[in-house]
Amino acid sequence: MIEHRDSWYRSFPALLLDADVTPPRGFPYHSLTFAEKPMSNVVRPATKFIVSSVSSDAHMWNLVFLQLLLEEHGGEVINLGACVPDDLIIEECRQQRPDVLVLSTVNGHGHLDGMRLIRKIRSQPDLQDLRVVIGGKLGVRGKDNVRFIEGLSASGFDAVFESEGALQNFNEFLRDLGPGAQRALPMTEAAA
Repeated sequence: MIEHRDSWYRSFPALLLDADVTPPRGFPYHSLTFAEKPMSNVVRPATKFIVSSVSSDAHMWNLVFLQLLLEEHGGEVINLGACVPDDLIIEECRQQRPDVLVLSTVNGHGHLDGMRLIRKIRSQPDLQDLRVVIGGKLGVRGKDNVRFIEGLSASGFDAVFESEGALQNFNEFLRDLGPGAQRALPMTEAAA
């Protein structure tokens, strides 16, 4: 069964990217994809994920794919679904205390909704250290969508995935969350 799922992943349309996107020559993906951000309170490996679309995105297939991928990597996944309002995402992060919030978008408005949401998340004292990543079709400019990576990273995303290598980069991100990885949000007595 796992071999079948692996082959399905390889043949499935690119999850976190617009297949036509090619980075400009010399574009420093590695420096923009994974933001250098110190994490606090090492508690346990990152294994709990919240998966959601941005508020204007009604696509569900990408979220199901992400859930299957994360579960195959051993993660516990809470899939909030499509068109989730910002305030609900924030409230679920507070209640569920995930290791990572994974946002996916395929409607081309991810850079707008993502920027608004990450600013709200980073303005919350109890969510400032939450790992948050976004991937997918961040804009409607085809190959020029890579222009949104730097702004989203600078605004607080820990990783931004928009390129031909997005799925590979996302898998590398997941491997970095393996045993010994730091958890962004410490368990509180109320949450424990």
